[in-house]
Amino acid sequence: MDNIQIDTISGYISLYGMKVVAALAIFFIGKWVAKRLVGFVKKLMLKGNIDPTLVGFAGNIMFALAMTVIVIAALSQLGVETTSLAAILAAAGLAIGLALQGSLSNLAAGVMIILFRPFKNGDYIEAGGTSGVVEEISIFTTMMKTPDNKQVIVPNAQITDGNIINYSAKPTRRIDLVIGVSYSDDLKKVKKSLEKILEKEDRVLKDPEYTIAVAELGDSSVNFVVRPWVKSEEYWPTRFALIETIKTTFDKEGISIPFPQRDVHVIDNAAVVTKKKAA
Repeated sequence: MDNIQIDTISGYISLYGMKVVAALAIFFIGKWVAKRLVGFVKKLMLKGNIDPTLVGFAGNIMFALAMTVIVIAALSQLGVETTSLAAILAAAGLAIGLALQGSLSNLAAGVMIILFRPFKNGDYIEAGGTSGVVEEISIFTTMMKTPDNKQVIVPNAQITDGNIINYSAKPTRRIDLVIGVSYSDDLKKVKKSLEKILEKEDRVLKDPEYTIAVAELGDSSVNFVVRPWVKSEEYWPTRFALIETIKTTFDKEGISIPFPQRDVHVIDNAAVVTKKKAA
């Protein structure tokens, strides 16, 4: 091998060797800086009481974007044409975005739920066409448990696209009962009986004060509204107990709970025809 070939090889080694070293330096140093930067941002987000799920997801996205920029910079140092590569990545990103349009809408909805917290784990809500206790809130879906112990997984976009009713958001709830009595019953007696029932029920709150009033003169009954306030977690047990107590108390005190009645008049067509012929 003559001196010219040796010099040529040495020149290539010197030229491309330095480029390879520079590209490797860009990659490893850039990766180290990206990790430290993402870790710092995640610490700031956690100090700001942002949900850990969202912090982890945002951190992964930031690290992936940073590594994409670092790889492109390293390839550019090696002499690779990165303009076309960036265009390919942009086109691929657009195609993936269109293919995952539904998933991306669920992702955006999940971020909104985690940021604004319309509900949390353990809350009983009605949203996305179902109701139940929230067990888990993830980026794409929300997992709920129905009262009959079924697990329902609802896409987050369905939840944010409609109304969200959070029954656990407030510490107290009002029970709304409509109790019908006969027109022949003494309304004062009925009202006093209902007041005694609510006073004896320990779960009924004193503040706010309950309401007992005649609300409607119905077709077959005089309708009272009975509206006591209870703690949210005691809503259903108290409601069921009050309905049973009202029925048994009314039976003891001779207060009737009427039910719809209808008088049916039967016309004997044969008799009508006979009378017409006789006439």
